[in-house]
Amino acid sequence: MGKVLVVTSGKGGVGKTTSTAALGAALAQAGEKVAVVDFDVGLRNLDLVMGAERRVVFDLVNVVQGVARLSQALIRDKRLETLWLLPASQTRDKDALTEQGVADVIKELRAKFDWVICDSPAGIERGATLAMRFADAAVIVTNPEVSSVRDSDRIIGLLDSKTEKAEKGQHVEKHILITRYDPQRAARGEMLNIDDVLDILSTPLLGIIPESKDVLHASNVGSPITVHNAASAPARAYVDAAGRLRGDNVPMAVRSDRKSLFDKLLRRRAA
Repeated sequence: MGKVLVVTSGKGGVGKTTSTAALGAALAQAGEKVAVVDFDVGLRNLDLVMGAERRVVFDLVNVVQGVARLSQALIRDKRLETLWLLPASQTRDKDALTEQGVADVIKELRAKFDWVICDSPAGIERGATLAMRFADAAVIVTNPEVSSVRDSDRIIGLLDSKTEKAEKGQHVEKHILITRYDPQRAARGEMLNIDDVLDILSTPLLGIIPESKDVLHASNVGSPITVHNAASAPARAYVDAAGRLRGDNVPMAVRSDRKSLFDKLLRRRAA
């Protein structure tokens, strides 16, 4: 059975969707069979980031409601044979999803894929709680700023109380992914440093994604950064994070395209 991973955060705009696409692509590049699922019903973006928007015929809501089979709605990535997308609906709202319907879809996906990565909408309402409901593990995406970290702390509380595993007294494996990090700005006190974020959240660190225009450019052309520009600092950081998810022993580093900052090792152990 595959592992269900939710990519979540309390605040919008921190990089959940780009992280979902990048991690999914990196895992697929490592030989894993991966499905990425967009739970942001009504505001879908994962298909755009993955360059599949013209190929959407059926979506998650159609499958949940029995209008289409899962095999009809899944879209195979054009670049990676083991990466698939289940898009969200753009014309419905989150009330169109039912807990039992989502449970059935997740169960079927578990049987077909090594990894099922759920791209959660921002916030703590129905769409977000359904995205995390059946997760085995979570990646909490945060920017190194106080409001984003505070909202992430709230999400950690939901993962420990609102998931199926939590209700059974089991543990949801949790990881922090820090995005848009700039070590120079952190050194000047313009953003939180890594230790500040981890001290507040008390959750293992999965990776540090540097601030880079390459991420935005990759999204605009509809390609995960790990595919579009594999040599870039953010792509290498996402590949590192994907390796840690797989259980590989990957040293934690702040990746940068600047030679003076390249692979500056952290003392903090990897998640």
